[in-house]
Amino acid sequence: MVLGVFAGCGDKKDDTAGGSASADAQTTPVSEMTTLTVGFDAEYPPYGYKDENGEYVGFDLDLAQEVCNRMGWELKKQPLNWDNKDADLNAGTIDCIWNGFTMTGREDDYTFSAPYVDNSIVFIVMNDSDIKTEEDLAGKIVVTQAGSSALTALTSTEDNDENLALKETFAELQEVPDYNTAFLNLESGAADCIAVDIGVAQYQLASRGDTFRQLEEPLSTEQYAIGFKKGNEELRDAVQKVLFEMYEDGTFMKIAEKYADYNLPEMICLQ
Repeated sequence: MVLGVFAGCGDKKDDTAGGSASADAQTTPVSEMTTLTVGFDAEYPPYGYKDENGEYVGFDLDLAQEVCNRMGWELKKQPLNWDNKDADLNAGTIDCIWNGFTMTGREDDYTFSAPYVDNSIVFIVMNDSDIKTEEDLAGKIVVTQAGSSALTALTSTEDNDENLALKETFAELQEVPDYNTAFLNLESGAADCIAVDIGVAQYQLASRGDTFRQLEEPLSTEQYAIGFKKGNEELRDAVQKVLFEMYEDGTFMKIAEKYADYNLPEMICLQ
């Protein structure tokens, strides 16, 4: 039953950057693996980020650590240049992409786990902004992270006429390397609005008080999953099996509850 629910639901110390990747990551049989190298965006809270102690933490990294604990593997946390994630995965530098990674629209590009988070792309503005709805974005500068699902939601040409029409009303759609830069641009007045995943938005709203405000209507909805190299079903199945077990025994939701301030428990599509 857990398998059915999961499949049907609706991006330092020894494990710091630069740690060695799993040898022959994409060809080593699961039974011979001793490490799992997870590629992640180190500036993507609450899924993966650096805490005040300088260590990489986050919801997805916590999940990965628990999987490794149960499999007897060592977790290697590998921060990524997001634009190079596919090259790293195909080269075997990493075993998977696990960091708020959108599967929607990418289903044929990777071997994905079952989805585990229902995510939305939302707009964030300054709290005192006169922008109230999407219509108010006409003539405004909107910023988002390069290579992000938000950028795809605004630029994809496949069955996306409404969002493309919305983008055409903007004065400019800016791309920046990461969302920290996007929020700095918003605060400085260099941009009027950010298109961003709701989990990242909730992190900023929770940590910055009443500085920012979220528009009511989302730009789009999507799902997160773990991305493995295309065809690497053995590793996907092994990791996914442990995730099912974690959900069944309550560990999965216990980890999600650590990030309740970011709305994560309500976003878990296993519920």
